[in-house]
Amino acid sequence: MKLYGPSYILNGKIVSTDELSAAGYSQKKLDVAYQGTITYSILSKHSVNGAEMGKTLNIKFDAMASHDITYVGIIQTAKASGLTRFPIPYVLTNCHNSLCAVGGTINEDDHLFGLSAAKKYGGIYVPAHQAVIHTYMRECFAECGAMILGSDSHTRYGALGTMAVGEGGPELVKQLLEMTYDIKYPDVVAIMLEGAPRKGVGPHDVAISIIGEVFKKGIVKNKVMEFIGEGVENLSVEYRNGIDVMTTETACLSSVWQTDYKVKEYFAIRGRADAYKKFQPKELAFYDEVIEIDLSEIEPMIALPFHPSNAYKLSDLISNPGDILSEASKSINELLGGKVKMDLTKKIKKGSVYVEQAVIAGCAGGTYDNIAESANILKGKSIGNGEFTLSVYPGSQPVFTELVNNGSIAALMKAGASVRSCFCGPCFGAGDVPANDCLSIRHTTRNFESREGSKPLEGQISAVALMDARSIAATAANGGKLTSAMDYPYDATIPPYHHDDSSYKGRVYNGYGKAKDEEPLRYGPNIADWPKMPMLPDNAIYKVAAVINDPVTTTDELIPSGETSSYRSNPLRLAEFALSRKVPEYVARAKEIHNAELEYAKTGVLPEEYAAAVKIASITLNGNSAISSAIFAVKPGDGSAREQAASCQRVLGGGANFAREYATKRYRSNLINWGMLPYLTQMNFEVGDIVIVPGVKASLIENKPFELYVVREGKVIKGDATVDKLTDDEKQIIRDGCLINYYANR
Repeated sequence: MKLYGPSYILNGKIVSTDELSAAGYSQKKLDVAYQGTITYSILSKHSVNGAEMGKTLNIKFDAMASHDITYVGIIQTAKASGLTRFPIPYVLTNCHNSLCAVGGTINEDDHLFGLSAAKKYGGIYVPAHQAVIHTYMRECFAECGAMILGSDSHTRYGALGTMAVGEGGPELVKQLLEMTYDIKYPDVVAIMLEGAPRKGVGPHDVAISIIGEVFKKGIVKNKVMEFIGEGVENLSVEYRNGIDVMTTETACLSSVWQTDYKVKEYFAIRGRADAYKKFQPKELAFYDEVIEIDLSEIEPMIALPFHPSNAYKLSDLISNPGDILSEASKSINELLGGKVKMDLTKKIKKGSVYVEQAVIAGCAGGTYDNIAESANILKGKSIGNGEFTLSVYPGSQPVFTELVNNGSIAALMKAGASVRSCFCGPCFGAGDVPANDCLSIRHTTRNFESREGSKPLEGQISAVALMDARSIAATAANGGKLTSAMDYPYDATIPPYHHDDSSYKGRVYNGYGKAKDEEPLRYGPNIADWPKMPMLPDNAIYKVAAVINDPVTTTDELIPSGETSSYRSNPLRLAEFALSRKVPEYVARAKEIHNAELEYAKTGVLPEEYAAAVKIASITLNGNSAISSAIFAVKPGDGSAREQAASCQRVLGGGANFAREYATKRYRSNLINWGMLPYLTQMNFEVGDIVIVPGVKASLIENKPFELYVVREGKVIKGDATVDKLTDDEKQIIRDGCLINYYANR
């Protein structure tokens, strides 16, 4: 893998400006060479004010998608803001809370709400167990040159020529209310592929290799990854999909690939031949960075806990397990902070690594190719009758149907695998939770701390390592002994795919363009409205309720997945889980601070603690003031697009985050859309600090740095903070207190 800086690519080759000048390219042509990318060709057609490097884009998407953890809150927000009907196709899938196993009736209540909303507003409703959200969107909505917005971070359909973006729910609300998605024209990184992968190397191996190289360096953060080069043709479309969906773990904004006859065939097989267009860079294209990858050099990989970027060659781990697992255990226990300990070296038995569980599932693992090739490896074998288990979840009913028809499912089941329905649960801790002290290998998207469902604060700890389905199957064939598919003899021939969407035709409700105004929304007892949010005061007084000094904080740590997913339709009930796995004292602290604000609003008398802080700071607060809680984290927001990572803080009275930087644009957007200021500062904080920001509203409006007065133990520390450039709309949303208020005021 080779990394380059800003580069021009001429007819597929990196060239210097001197070479271009000698070839007759003027500076004027070089200045607009960024328009030669696939990215530009798509963005320029979707930004209502055009697309220009350095300028803000105002994008309207062609379609949207949400699953049953997010669509209730989105529709409730849009309804409160004046929604009358869905202006573009909006797909509501039910692939996260499918099991309806937590919280009594509330999961199925959400599903019935979704169906009623699809009828009332004109949406598409995909019932539970029919399809994983992203598999369905690939099959039915992705098309070359389109843009799709989803309320799930793994909204990626770039291999099909679609630029897709995963964002928090408020950004989808904006589209439903016919507003725009506003971002600065993004940098574009060319991923130049050459060669072909070797037998036994799958898409997860390529993806983990890329993530391991770029994530920690921030090379593609908030940028578009554009896959080009001769090597693309050597990959099947499902192989490309498997790499593409994992680009989310690089922290990029979106992705797109050049398209070819294989993509054309993919659409034709699924009855959508008109969705195909040939896309490739123009003769000359400028990229902000270039990454060259020789696919023939990629080996089977493993991402050890607790991040997809913790990447190792599987062969290195197999040959040297002691050193690698010892170092991994050290890192794990540092992250766990003493709450509980895990020793991965206990997985070494007689010189080999043994795992207790394996899963192939979801938008990354549950593709036809992955499961069919895994079945080839396991055909005639047995996973054994010991601790080791293997679960397989096809991505959609059409995929499931074809795997049944060609015998792949039978081969897996005869080998001892458990074949499940189309469900995302294992990816976020709502299915196949490993036993305590166990290690699970998974072809899923993430392996964050506790994401698989363990609860360190209750003495439970398990962990996930990411691997490709092929090496998972080889490991399963060896009864859980870690095995590389490159070292395992098998027939890699994948039977041709035949698409039968009878299940969709019989079960999916398609009401787009047929809104029924008279249709009532069906509510369950757990579906609650958002509480009222206050407007931004003239002066802000924050009390720090949590300090997280980890290098990166994931959204799973800000609001856990798994068992909390059932409560996503009830803002106050869900908020009880905020930071519960990272700072369990946070909720009580935030409530105490919020109660102080309620008392202040009622009496007009600043509570003694806060009045004393203002006096110590020796400042005069002109205009109105308000008390709210805040958190500090070095780099918060990696991972999921879930808006609840921000909204839970807000409903508990949160007013801001302080950070060195934000891990993703989507988390920062969620803070803004919930009326919270995303401060950037080099100041250090402690729990209990009172942070006074005089003239916060004026500084926001005038784009000035914010003065901070941090009062701690009777002393004041003066500093400042900034906020990365905000659009006028974003400023107004913060001033109004949240997106709902913004629309109400309009």
